[in-house]
Amino acid sequence: MAGITTIALDADDTLWQNEQFFRLTQERFKTLLADHADATNLDERLISAVSRNLRFYGFGAKGFTLSMVETALEITNHAVPGTVIAEILAAGRELLSFPVETLPYVDQALEQLEATHRLILVTKGDLIDQERKLAASGLADYFSAVEIISDKTPAAYARIFERHTDGAAHTVMVGNSMRSDVLPALAAGSYGVFVPHDLTWSYELAEEPADEPRYARIAHLGELAAAIAAFEAQG
Repeated sequence: MAGITTIALDADDTLWQNEQFFRLTQERFKTLLADHADATNLDERLISAVSRNLRFYGFGAKGFTLSMVETALEITNHAVPGTVIAEILAAGRELLSFPVETLPYVDQALEQLEATHRLILVTKGDLIDQERKLAASGLADYFSAVEIISDKTPAAYARIFERHTDGAAHTVMVGNSMRSDVLPALAAGSYGVFVPHDLTWSYELAEEPADEPRYARIAHLGELAAAIAAFEAQG
């Protein structure tokens, strides 16, 4: 067996917009708490709460909403009005119902690559929300397997590659997060393709593995086929 046979793709901000809706919700949160703290402090406190709570709530809208409530309570010494908490919860529900907007070149790239490779989706976050977005995207039929996991680690990728691919050495992981999509997949033995998004949560940032021959950076998914061809040309 030779060459790359499987392409694994991230979902949020790789196939469809996601972070922009979290940013809108965060702005709404700051407006609600404007009388209690300045915007910069609120941003810092909320990001700290979200990061701290990842091990309890995981990634996604529900954990973000709980962290907004926690931050509101902390910033006001538990004096935040119940009406504000209700507004925060409403913002969280809205975050779970934003329309799915696929990114440029997604449909063309998946249609092209499906003809030559096995495609699988590997995403993290809330199970129900990710299933909703996948269904609404109209992209589900492109994927032979879907994995929605709590976090993306080398061990998690190794299990997924063993289950759904011909092995990590024959697999490419594609995504917009250096920290979650590229580095742990490379550590598990696959290729990694970074597709940067204009809006990326600071938690997901990390340095590029510039000297790694199994790594490539592309501007958009329309360049993915060429990147894979370049990997295969390496032998």
